[in-house]
This record gives sequence, C-alpha cells and structure tokens, in this order.
Amino acid sequence: MTKKRPWATNPGAGSWIAPGSRESALEFHRSMPGYAATPLIEVPALAKLLGHGSVWVKDESNRFELPAFKVLGASWAVNRALGPARTFAELAALVSGRQLTLVTATDGNHGRALAYLARALGLRSRVYVPAGLPEAPVQAIRDEGASVIDTGLPYDDAVQAAAVSVRDGDVLIQDTAWPGYEEVPRWIVAGYSTLFAEIDVQHPAAIGLVVVPTGVGSLLQSAIEHYRAPGRRTSVLAVEPVTAWPAIHSGLDAAIAVTDDETRAAQSLLHTHNIPAGPCGAATLAALQATDSRPSPDAVVLINTEGVI
Repeated sequence: MTKKRPWATNPGAGSWIAPGSRESALEFHRSMPGYAATPLIEVPALAKLLGHGSVWVKDESNRFELPAFKVLGASWAVNRALGPARTFAELAALVSGRQLTLVTATDGNHGRALAYLARALGLRSRVYVPAGLPEAPVQAIRDEGASVIDTGLPYDDAVQAAAVSVRDGDVLIQDTAWPGYEEVPRWIVAGYSTLFAEIDVQHPAAIGLVVVPTGVGSLLQSAIEHYRAPGRRTSVLAVEPVTAWPAIHSGLDAAIAVTDDETRAAQSLLHTHNIPAGPCGAATLAALQATDSRPSPDAVVLINTEGVI
C-alpha cells in the first residue's frame, strides 16, 4: 500500500519566470517522416481514485516507433549541430555525402534515438554503453545500425569515454552537461519542448499540475521552462526514486520520491488502463498516489516517458 508523504515544496516557484530565449523545435519535428503527436489520454478511473478533477497521461511509449521521448531532444540537437535546417529533408540534404559519425553514451533510449537519427540521415553512429546494461536495449541500439562499445564502466565513466573518443568527423551528441560542454545539452532540452507544446494543443484548458520524472534532469528542465513562461500558472512536480532525491531549483514547485515497489504498482495500474508505461513513466502516477496533499479540481497531466522495453 502506498504510504502518504509530504512534498518538498518551493512556494516561490509560481512567480519565477524562466530566463533567456526559448527555442521551438515543433515545426522541425513535424517535418520528420512519421511524425505524429503522441496521445494525451484521459483516465477517469484515476481521477476518481485520486480525487482530482481529471487525470491525463501524455503517453511517450511510441514516438517515431521508438519507445521513449528521447528522439525529440536528440533530433533537435543533431539539427542544431549539423545545420541548422528548417526541415528534416533540408537537414538530410545538408549532410548528404558527408563522412560523419554521431557519438554518444547511453543507458538505453538516448543512444537508440541517436542511432535511429543517424540511420535516417545516412550517417554512422557510435554508442558507448555502461556496464550491466541488459542485452535487449543494447541489441535495439545495434538494430538501428550503431556500432556499440561496451565500456564495462559506470555510466558517468562511459560518458567520459565517449567524449574523449571524438575525432575528426565525429559529432558528440550527449544529454549530460559538464563545464565546456553545455550547448548540445541545451539544445536537447529545447527539443523536448515539443512534448509540452503538443499538450498545449491537446488540452487547451488550464492544467493545474504536471508530474515529470527527473532522470538526468533534461525533461524536467524543459517542463519548468515551458510552464514558467509569462502568463502560465501550471505547477510542476518532480518525481525521483528515493535513492536519488533531486535538487530543487527556482522554478520547481515541488518534488517527491517514490519507492520501486510503489512504481511497480503504479505501472501495473496504468497497464490495466491500456497505457504501456515503463518504470520511469509509471513513477509519475506513483508520485501522485504518494503525496498527502489535498486533491485538486484542476486537470493533472502525468508524463509517461517510456514504454516497456
């Protein structure tokens, strides 16, 4: 049974405005072969169970026939790094005949997305993976045509191995930032804005709360920047496993941690409603079940970031 617990809250987040200009990747993504907005699914049974006005799930279990949202960030970063171009066809023409290799480290979906893009653009890809990654996601990356390097190292070290491997003709597209390597991760964050722009169209009425898995932080950053634009009042709740409580920044309204058991139970519940969520995506429902805050009459959107791999 889910144990109720308080959120870690930031009362000033609602009045904070995200600084800087905001890139829109939506039109570029719409130009990609096979583009379709992923569904925003209303689940009345969850609204009744949790006492909210309505509960919706943004289901990223099938994005360009890949089981996660990651291709949005990777594609926009590749476009900015190699172009930029207005459309995917224009980008393909720009790189045609160039001997380029897209390089990254991954624990699954980002590397597969980059390999997919490389294949679509007629480029090579090289993907470094950490120790212990199951064979299924590794094979899925290979199936996209990538050269997979099993580093036998922890994830952070695999990222470093990918970075130091880059030579002439290699283009590093990494979703982790470090000093001196901030631009590409910034483009990846901007690419994820398409997900939230789609929600704006699919649910034009006011949304009270959006629940986002933290992960490496890029999707959460994109959500905060989207919902902290002038005139927006949607709250953002971050969710993370109890073993890695997230840092709370200026624009984040609240954060909560959930256990693996709570996530598995939430995953099973989503599956009964025909939403094929993976563990990371199901954590958003687990978070909503775990919070001891009062139910709201407003709409709540849960971001299901992945399908079952």
